[in-house]
Amino acid sequence: MTLLAARMGALGTENAFRVGDDIARCIARGMDVVRLNIGEPDFDSALHINEAAIAQIRAGNSHYTDPQGIPALRAAVAAHVTRTRGIVCDASRVIITTGGKPSIGFTMQAYVDPGDEVIYPSPGFPIYESWVTYVGATPVPLSLREGSGFTFTAQDLAARITPRTKVIILCSPSNPTGGVLTQDEIAGIAQVIRERCGPDVRVYSDEIYEHIVFDGAVHHSIAAEPGMAERTIIASGHSKGFAMTGWRLGWAVLPTPEEAQIFKQLNINSISCVPPFIQEAGRVALESPESGPTVEHMVSAFQGRRDWVVSALNAIDGVQCQVPKGAFYVFPNVAGVCERLGILADYGRVPADARARTSPSRMLQGFLLEQYGVATMDRNSFGRIGADGEHFLRLSIAASLERLREGVRRIQQAFDDRAGWATYWKSANSVSAPTASALR
Repeated sequence: MTLLAARMGALGTENAFRVGDDIARCIARGMDVVRLNIGEPDFDSALHINEAAIAQIRAGNSHYTDPQGIPALRAAVAAHVTRTRGIVCDASRVIITTGGKPSIGFTMQAYVDPGDEVIYPSPGFPIYESWVTYVGATPVPLSLREGSGFTFTAQDLAARITPRTKVIILCSPSNPTGGVLTQDEIAGIAQVIRERCGPDVRVYSDEIYEHIVFDGAVHHSIAAEPGMAERTIIASGHSKGFAMTGWRLGWAVLPTPEEAQIFKQLNINSISCVPPFIQEAGRVALESPESGPTVEHMVSAFQGRRDWVVSALNAIDGVQCQVPKGAFYVFPNVAGVCERLGILADYGRVPADARARTSPSRMLQGFLLEQYGVATMDRNSFGRIGADGEHFLRLSIAASLERLREGVRRIQQAFDDRAGWATYWKSANSVSAPTASALR
């Protein structure tokens, strides 16, 4: 008998939080770190939202409430979905969760048995792959192609559907790439699902970045396609679009009221309920006329930063960066940099056991942070399975333009520093692997 259950070995993580320890060590050494690692708006939640929560607390609204969510917020979510997706939605199908993550785990627990197959985007939010492996399902990564703006075709999906497919995860706009599926692409994907999947297959549509699309684009949901509302779990929340990450407020719309009750039961078994004052603030965020201009201002700032960062990165030798259409990330291809600095060759000399824990882009990520004070995320932080040979970094543009300019300046300097890489890599190999971020 061992201390930990065997399934803990199958549970992944989100490295955007883990790299915080590495950042803390750099700061303790006196470094100034430009933090481009975390997916969090640098804007504060709006005053009218904050005041709503404060008023509720002062009124004593701080007790247990319905584990499914307070009726007023569920009604607001249903109205929002009806208005923005063009489908009929009522509050009986809505579940309120502590942020956007719980509905991922609830979906895996409610629908997926060991041996079932789950298709998910890669690169994608790492918690998808983490939950798939944790419940003993078979992970089926769906590669997002750089050449097509990190999207995929209906044919790409069809090739991965088998009789064992149980859940298909979509994410548009995408983390980490900023890719956005067009309405035509979504229509083709929906047609494949209707033709190839039975009625018990569920689509988990992660739409947490629904408010953050650029260049005049409009968010599209697969649930709006014919025959898809009864197959689709729409998942979103307040973290990204309303800059409410620390509030931990998410929601999901289930295909049926009965399935929403299953998620309610999972809420009861995990968190009991979301605090009512937070839910009331979330209702105000969805219903207040002040919210629209606030969101538009933030999205406009993100688009301006995107335009500058993509141009600046593409001016660096060895970097190719697509123009993201949504979210607040850029995902540059750094294969040329890894080749020029000698990282690919050094990776080939890493012992097999250590090589399984790292990648060329992870090595580059460590160099950027520990030598130049720029925190980024590597490709493998967004799904390890099938990621071999892909060399990308994710940079969050949820930072001021001043800090982005400083970060890119340091990145360009680092990407020209072959001697600095050689010195760093020699030093990294002289300490135990757990203390060197490039080897984890």
